Amino acid sequence: MDDHPEKSPDHLTINVTHRDDPVFEVTQADAFASVRKYPNIVVRGPLFGLAAQGRGERPRWRLLGELDTGFPQMARDELNSHLWFQAKDHTEDRAVRRSLLEAVARLEKEPVNEVTADGVRYRVVRADEFARIGDGRLEPPRATDPDEDSWDLDAPDPSRTEDFVVDHAAAVGLAEGIDRAGLLQLSYTAGRFPDDVRADSQRALITHPGVVLLPTTFRVVERKELSWSMVTGQYATPQGARRALVHHLTRPVPQLPDLPDMPELPAWMMVDEKEQAVHDRAAKKFMARRRPNELVVRGRRYEVVRVERVMRIGPDGPEKPRPSDTDDYGPSQIHPLMDEEGNITHSSS
Repeated sequence: MDDHPEKSPDHLTINVTHRDDPVFEVTQADAFASVRKYPNIVVRGPLFGLAAQGRGERPRWRLLGELDTGFPQMARDELNSHLWFQAKDHTEDRAVRRSLLEAVARLEKEPVNEVTADGVRYRVVRADEFARIGDGRLEPPRATDPDEDSWDLDAPDPSRTEDFVVDHAAAVGLAEGIDRAGLLQLSYTAGRFPDDVRADSQRALITHPGVVLLPTTFRVVERKELSWSMVTGQYATPQGARRALVHHLTRPVPQLPDLPDMPELPAWMMVDEKEQAVHDRAAKKFMARRRPNELVVRGRRYEVVRVERVMRIGPDGPEKPRPSDTDDYGPSQIHPLMDEEGNITHSSS
């Protein structure tokens, strides 16, 4: 029986379109070629972040920040800070500030995943991070992925995730539409996942049957004999990940200020000068190449890989953290008390 005889709900609609645009055509062809070469996926696990839905924006949600934290409470703390600074710096209206601070007070005491403040819904959301794999190799950046060539290690990394609009029914190309259809039944099934994790994953197929692909990110991983380990965080471009690898090799410890009576670095932070020279030479050769995606140093193989994130969508929007998503710590007060006038009281302790 058809439960939606007239129009499919947004969270069940994958709207495929075609554009007469050469760039669009090349991107689609690149995507199809990559899926043939890297036909399988490996799921790393969940990431958490924030989304907001203002008045009149339903059913769309807008992402706040990068969606790159490994624990729900880290995202709740991020929301706590976001609302506190909204109250401090972005309003003079007492009622608005009161609404924001009431949400902050709740986040300080309860592990809540959604609050409403000043008419805006804020939600802690989750997505699963995965990479494509073929012939035992993770997918590298595609030729059509946004990229650049700067080796300035202090250059800021642009964001393609912040302000991304989560809209399940938005028009997408054929390649993405096929990808999303193939991910609809994605769940944790491997025995390495605990029973409650697998049960929650199966339940999510029913409660949040839709999927949206978030902007692609890039990481550096170290390839081991039977696995990979992460070396860097996620970056918006392959070049951002390449710069992070150079930073990892050439700046292994933070630069401490040259001040009197500064303590010596602990032994575990000391750098072997000969080993560092090897890393510096490897990094220099790496930077001499244009858009390299592999580097071997002392038998250790580093690879720049393409990482995707899929967010499950239900009738009320993006999925929140699952009961089996664990935290290492709970809610707490992060910022000083503020009243509705904007006065801040610093603790004397």
